[in-house]
Amino acid sequence: MIFYFSCTGNTRWAARMVADITGDRLVDMAELMRTDAKDYRCILEKDEAIGFCFPVHGWRPPMLVRDFIRRLEVKYVTEPYCWALCTAGDDIGQTMEILNRDLGRIGLKTDSTFSLIMPESYVGLPFMDVDNEAKERKKKEKAATYVRLFGNTIAHREKDINDTYKGHWPKTNSWFLGSLFKGLLISDKKFRVDEEKCTQCGLCSKVCPVGNVASGKGKTTEWLHNGRCLTCFACYHHCPMKAIEFGNRTKKKGQYFFEKKRQQQ
Repeated sequence: MIFYFSCTGNTRWAARMVADITGDRLVDMAELMRTDAKDYRCILEKDEAIGFCFPVHGWRPPMLVRDFIRRLEVKYVTEPYCWALCTAGDDIGQTMEILNRDLGRIGLKTDSTFSLIMPESYVGLPFMDVDNEAKERKKKEKAATYVRLFGNTIAHREKDINDTYKGHWPKTNSWFLGSLFKGLLISDKKFRVDEEKCTQCGLCSKVCPVGNVASGKGKTTEWLHNGRCLTCFACYHHCPMKAIEFGNRTKKKGQYFFEKKRQQQ
């Protein structure tokens, strides 16, 4: 079984690629979390593996993923092979160490971990933007090669494989900068919509993984300020009219989601 969480499609693509190789079931964590259940029970079949796929947010697993794991109860006949794959624009710091702390509380520990560099989607800081078309294409081509290798490693239940890029200061990035990122940058307060551009199509509401955007025909698009926003920018990137801005930080910046180029062709 593969639990995955994806905002702009990078991780969903990677999870599906692995599932095609391993034959594992795919479960969307965000869909389960929207049911507001107090806990989630997972019953694994004999010799079934369990995997977790997610993007890196501020050198950490996203809060939705951490909350999901806290509510997860896993039942199994034989101790499962456990693995994790994260997607990021660059280094991941101690993301996997943090993940294993959370998994340890429910009796799991990763046997192997992987990180996959994918096209950039974080645009919440002045110096950060999406990749240009050439860089995006190169990252996708390289990622396709790596994810097939990772999928075969998982299919063969190989252990003690930690194919991740932590960067030069993993502890500082995940614990110090990660704390600042969570405290100062994860917020929906800067999001706004240009009502002259907005067609009230409701797509921003549909793609929000935490149900924090209200939009649709006859509705003024608004963020609910429900404390769930991940600042994943799914709403910004998917808006076909580019009517959504994040303060002044997204001015003249691009948009990205995994299927965007194919949808335009």
